[in-house]
Amino acid sequence: MIPIEIFSHITARITVEAGQALFREGDEGNQMYVLETGTAVVIVQNRVVETLEHGSIVGEMGLVSPGPHSASVVAKTDCEFVAVDEKRFHFLVQQTPFFAIQVMRMMAERLRATNCLLATTGA
Repeated sequence: MIPIEIFSHITARITVEAGQALFREGDEGNQMYVLETGTAVVIVQNRVVETLEHGSIVGEMGLVSPGPHSASVVAKTDCEFVAVDEKRFHFLVQQTPFFAIQVMRMMAERLRATNCLLATTGA
């Protein structure tokens, strides 16, 4: 997990009430989000594939390769996310190389887990 402290200086925050979406599958994505408080779920093809907690990152693919989101993120409880734009993302990668490796590992793990889940559920 990436230490959330590296995002402490970022002031852009988004509050999402329980039951509401941070973003939906197919929406254009150009930011990454870090869950600061609350619990949310990642949904792919109407299936919950991951539960997010404090420090979880979502939307990172939109910074690496801009385009539509491949999943939806819905708050289970009231949530607050730190919004990381492309400029801040590049700064973090440059100043903290370990951050880039952690993001890549997390993307790979999430892809593997989602593929396994969808394969076992017949999607």
